[in-house]
Amino acid sequence: MSEYPDRPSEQRPSPAPPTPAAGFAIPQHQPKDGRQGVPVPSRVRVHHLRAMKERGEPLTMLTAYDTVTARIFDEAGIDLLLVGDSIGDNMLGHPSTIPVTVDEMIPAVRAVSRGTTRAMVVADLPFGSYEASPAQAHATAVRMMKEGGAHAVKFEGGAHLAEHTRLLARSGIRGQRRTAP
Repeated sequence: MSEYPDRPSEQRPSPAPPTPAAGFAIPQHQPKDGRQGVPVPSRVRVHHLRAMKERGEPLTMLTAYDTVTARIFDEAGIDLLLVGDSIGDNMLGHPSTIPVTVDEMIPAVRAVSRGTTRAMVVADLPFGSYEASPAQAHATAVRMMKEGGAHAVKFEGGAHLAEHTRLLARSGIRGQRRTAP
């Protein structure tokens, strides 16, 4: 039996929105100099990250592999979500990240992308999926964006991958290159 049997469903009060757990505050992205009213973007994009950096605001980035975790992080105000090749040894039972394939990454990227409305989703390009040539890096990045819904890609390397980065940039693909030590 309904809690409100005498009211039509459209007159029933809606439940209160969820509130953060005790001691957990949702970041408001206020700059360090005390200015108020800095708008929080509906979808974090590169120009938002650049503006936050210029204002001295910290950027937040966490790793997620699934929709539920992505939704929690997104609602908490995390700016960037990385779908890392670390899924291999954290979720898929591989002994390291080396065996991870693009085909294993795409469902996780898709799941994280579906769980976000604000955070920028960054897909890691797994080992062996970009090193051979700029064209290989481009093809893998396109798959991560088209099939996975990523907003940007990340790959590791040094100066020898500069042409890879240039091709992705010319193609409008946002990238993060981590230089190996």
